Amino acid sequence: MATPTPATRVTRLAVLSDIHGNLAALEAVVADLTPRQIDQVVNLGDSVSGPLLPQETATYLLEQPWIHLAGNHERQLLTFAPAALGPSDTYARAQLGSAALGWLASLPATQTIRDEVFLCHGTPAHDKTYFLETLEPAGMRPATAAEIAARLGTIATAVVLCGHTHLPRSVRSSRGQLVVNPGSVGLPAFTDEEPYPHQVETGSPDARYAIVERSAAGWTAQLITVPYDHRSMAALARQRGRHVWEQALLTGYVAPVR
Repeated sequence: MATPTPATRVTRLAVLSDIHGNLAALEAVVADLTPRQIDQVVNLGDSVSGPLLPQETATYLLEQPWIHLAGNHERQLLTFAPAALGPSDTYARAQLGSAALGWLASLPATQTIRDEVFLCHGTPAHDKTYFLETLEPAGMRPATAAEIAARLGTIATAVVLCGHTHLPRSVRSSRGQLVVNPGSVGLPAFTDEEPYPHQVETGSPDARYAIVERSAAGWTAQLITVPYDHRSMAALARQRGRHVWEQALLTGYVAPVR
């Protein structure tokens, strides 16, 4: 896989996000994308936090010539006081060595590729805001066109790539921009209490990523689902005492499937 020089016009990107220390899922995604003639791989953050293999995943990612962002979990495990960390960040922080922590601290929150593709974890303004979904007291719903436009703000690139929600989606904004969330490589379901209690479920244990490509008609997106040995990662979550993770990794749901 070639690494573009600054003068290279990138036409085919593989987009990864929310790996969450799931090295088995990451390796399956890399095996799937390698023969696809990708110009550049981008990783939108939340790479290591979780009860699985944070240090091993960081070591793997450090060796890749990819564009990497920091997600909200990188920010949290590096800047929050220990008492304020959740269990996923606490475990990752304890496992990561100095080289991995230094690498995470060096990652940007956003980046632009040749004025064509804007990268962020949540939205351009904040790493914890959902881009293509909106949270309300009653639950989560798809964001309206006006909400997406407001979250885009002044970003004018043809493509905007985001993660954070773990939900694979591709939306064309009212300004014609392609906004793509590749879904999560490593965690297909989760619960959160902020800003309102809610749950996210993809209904599948598979790893997710996306390919965005410039064609004669403009930019297009493929949302890709990759099977992998998810049971081994679920067993690891069980060993760590993280049973919600175990269920999510086994099924893509946060509650037992009936």
